Amino acid sequence: MADAAVHGTRGVLIAADKFKGSLTAVQVAERVTAGLRRVAPGLEVEALPVADGGDGTVDAAVAAGFERREVRVAGPLGEAVTAAYALRGDTAVVEMAEASGLQRLPAGVFAPLTASTYGSGELLRAALDAGARTIVFGVGGSATTDGGAGMLAALGARFRTAAGEPVAPGGGGLADLASADLSGLDERLASVEFVLASDVDNPLTGPKGAPAVYGPQKGASPEDVAALDAALAHFAKVLEAAIGPKAAEYAASPGAGAAGGIGYGALILGARFRAGIEVMLDVLGFAPALERASLVITGEGSLDEQTLHGKAPAGVAAAARAAGREVVAVCGRLALPVEELGRAGIRRAYPLTSVEPDVEKCIAEAGPILERVAEQIARDFLS
Repeated sequence: MADAAVHGTRGVLIAADKFKGSLTAVQVAERVTAGLRRVAPGLEVEALPVADGGDGTVDAAVAAGFERREVRVAGPLGEAVTAAYALRGDTAVVEMAEASGLQRLPAGVFAPLTASTYGSGELLRAALDAGARTIVFGVGGSATTDGGAGMLAALGARFRTAAGEPVAPGGGGLADLASADLSGLDERLASVEFVLASDVDNPLTGPKGAPAVYGPQKGASPEDVAALDAALAHFAKVLEAAIGPKAAEYAASPGAGAAGGIGYGALILGARFRAGIEVMLDVLGFAPALERASLVITGEGSLDEQTLHGKAPAGVAAAARAAGREVVAVCGRLALPVEELGRAGIRRAYPLTSVEPDVEKCIAEAGPILERVAEQIARDFLS
């Protein structure tokens, strides 16, 4: 049975994240638009691809009108890569995964002990050079677990061993750290608004810290996890000796463990931690777009328990519901019961499997299948 149509619809706002491995957020919006208009040809549709701070954040900003800027920086293994950030006026959106993400590693290669965030620091410096006065630093999808030490080094910090040599790159090298000098940090950082945008609130170390929770995703063995946890705890101790008790406070703060601990480095630089999707909705202009719509379509590749904890669809649904808008979601895979969806503010979810039971086909042909899903949404809510 079709849902009651949305009466007096001024338009539809598509604010969905990517379907990881199948469609970018921009492609999701394009396919949903095509499907809706097949059923309702004159429909006003506005696309606002979203991201929660992880990979795809720069693309979402560019789709919203930011200028894409490219710069050569160090990848996680030290090789040069071309990374992008987004700029509009004096606001920059910088995505650490562009420089230091898993996507920058060769296929099948992991480097949990040696991967560095140095390139992320170079990307931040490029944004400062471009005149950014507000920097939204989206973190997620990292190949690294170095507590942001590489990033800090790229911005002027010096980390030395007992022999006076620079510590080796990566979290593993921090075990040999003897001294930290942050006096050379880029002075411009003190005068910018620096926002740490993340969908996770883990501390730096411990059972819920960066190495324990996310290290295995980056190829860390149980022995590597233990070594990295000890090295990051030592890093925080040395920083405490250098800059005082706030270093320890930051290590225990929500978001410090984000993206292999780069959140910790950002907090050391004076960043303010905010839920990634909330920041991005502000930056992308979600509120005015919401004013122009009666129905909001959000979504991501998998609607599951993680979605409810700071992921893009939950953030979009909360903001839309607060404004009295109807919200439905599209996804590749649905693993949430109806009650959970309702509590999140989502009236109904439409997985690709609702029109194509073959999961492999859903992954391989996500675009055309998503158009068929959107046709069903139009029939249910817009007819």
